[in-house]
Amino acid sequence: MECRRAELEVGQMAVPNSIKVPVPFDYVFPQGALCLGVEPVTDFDKRGQGDDQARDKDTGERLWVVKVLDLDPEAGKFGGTKEVKVKIAAPVQPVPPASKIPGYPPAVTFTDVTLTPYVDSQRCKGSGKCRARQAWSIRAGAMTEPTVAATKQAA
Repeated sequence: MECRRAELEVGQMAVPNSIKVPVPFDYVFPQGALCLGVEPVTDFDKRGQGDDQARDKDTGERLWVVKVLDLDPEAGKFGGTKEVKVKIAAPVQPVPPASKIPGYPPAVTFTDVTLTPYVDSQRCKGSGKCRARQAWSIRAGAMTEPTVAATKQAA
């Protein structure tokens, strides 16, 4: 009887739809990342109303998307692209560090990285077979320049 009661208690726990799982930067980008650009996130419900930039639901801060190139050789193996988008909530646009190698995008790291799972159903478009997959939304607290120690570990 005790085991049944424990099963009911565990079965009744709810995982929030927007769970944010904290992870280290190196877990998401083990070989590092190069910044390709920073843009405001558009709130399509506010489009055409002057300020149509999306806001963070928890803090009200403006949302920015940082496009990065994942340097992991295995990146893009299943998704088809090595470009990854990381969202940052900040009052002003994050500025990437200067590139250490002229002609190449700057290397960046992110602080306070979280992953939020979601179902990507873009591949379910009337083909008779749904190819939906689990995907991850990546958020970060800030974008920074890699430290020398982090650079040596990746090499």
